[in-house]
Amino acid sequence: MGTKIVDAAVIVVSSAMVAIALTAGGLGTYAFAAGAGDTVISKGAPDLTAVRAKIKAKNYKAAIDDLNKIAETTQHADVYNLLGFSFRKSGDMTSGATFYAKALDVDPNHKGALEYQGEMYVELGQLDNAKANLSKLVKLCPRGCEEREDLEKAIAREARKKK
Repeated sequence: MGTKIVDAAVIVVSSAMVAIALTAGGLGTYAFAAGAGDTVISKGAPDLTAVRAKIKAKNYKAAIDDLNKIAETTQHADVYNLLGFSFRKSGDMTSGATFYAKALDVDPNHKGALEYQGEMYVELGQLDNAKANLSKLVKLCPRGCEEREDLEKAIAREARKKK
């Protein structure tokens, strides 16, 4: 009986140490992404929890309003990426494209922006551009990552439609 308690304590302490190591190592923390899963939040990102909740609820106009206020004082790839996503999902591809470009100007390796911009390219029928984004994600995630997998699926779905 005492051994089980000790084993459980070791697991809890080990999990806490991993979480501290990841955060201290600059790898960021995990949180719900705008689209459909967990993603690493970029270092130095503002708290976008409330905005992500609005996006999850598909309240893109409110998210855009909040993000525009944040963008007045904060130039961060996560903010621009979520603005791009919200505009795209609202049907404004031009503004979406503008903010994805801004996100990638701030951080050319921003996996979320590469994925979402690539998905926008798929929606616009620009598969060559989408594949270029996928190529960048393959280099950034040689062993795979959610962003790479999601863009691969979007491109594959579009390719099947064209057959």
